[in-house]
Amino acid sequence: MTHSSSAGPSSTRWLRALWLRCKTLWPMKLVGNTVATIGFFPLYFWIMKNAGQAWVLPLTAFDRLIAFWPMLLPIYLSLWGYIALPVLLAKDKRELWSFSFGCAAMTAIALVVFWFMPTAIPNFTIDAVPGSSLAFLKTVDSAGNAFPSLHVSFSVFTCIVLVRQLREVGAPAWLRIFNVAWAVGIVYSTMAVRQHVLMDVLGGLALGVALGITSRQGTAARSHAGQAA
Repeated sequence: MTHSSSAGPSSTRWLRALWLRCKTLWPMKLVGNTVATIGFFPLYFWIMKNAGQAWVLPLTAFDRLIAFWPMLLPIYLSLWGYIALPVLLAKDKRELWSFSFGCAAMTAIALVVFWFMPTAIPNFTIDAVPGSSLAFLKTVDSAGNAFPSLHVSFSVFTCIVLVRQLREVGAPAWLRIFNVAWAVGIVYSTMAVRQHVLMDVLGGLALGVALGITSRQGTAARSHAGQAA
């Protein structure tokens, strides 16, 4: 009986920790995430339209192995919910600003590349049903601004930050595995719905990992400084 009663609180401690993080600064998180997401798109599409002639990225043998799988479109679009999770789970202003700065830095680097080295994916022949979500995506988000894939860099960066946050609250292994699987699914979906090819996926991966490592080192340094003080 004693063992059972002590296991209960222990097994839900991580849930309470996550809930406490969600409640912290939630108005700032809600407004900031909404403004950042909405503000990103006008600049992104303006650069796509005005950057000049795009270099069409070559297909690799790996790209030819990836089957067109339109059913993965919801996974592709789920990035916009996934990227909000580190914001929601930020435990304080320091962590919130760290993630926000990382996203801003990735966006700035990618937009500079888009402007000075415009790229596009090949013109895939896709049988998309008129009026479907995939047809709308192909109409609105055309083949430009391909390298590096911001979709990939955002998902990888988010995954790295969530790994740290879930570890800090003692989340179970299945949830941490699910986090990684979600990020992998988004990365794969970018090729499966024919929005990206291997070259720009690798570029996005490198950018996301670089900012993720930089963000983690910065967080660790600030944490040590705080403890020393």
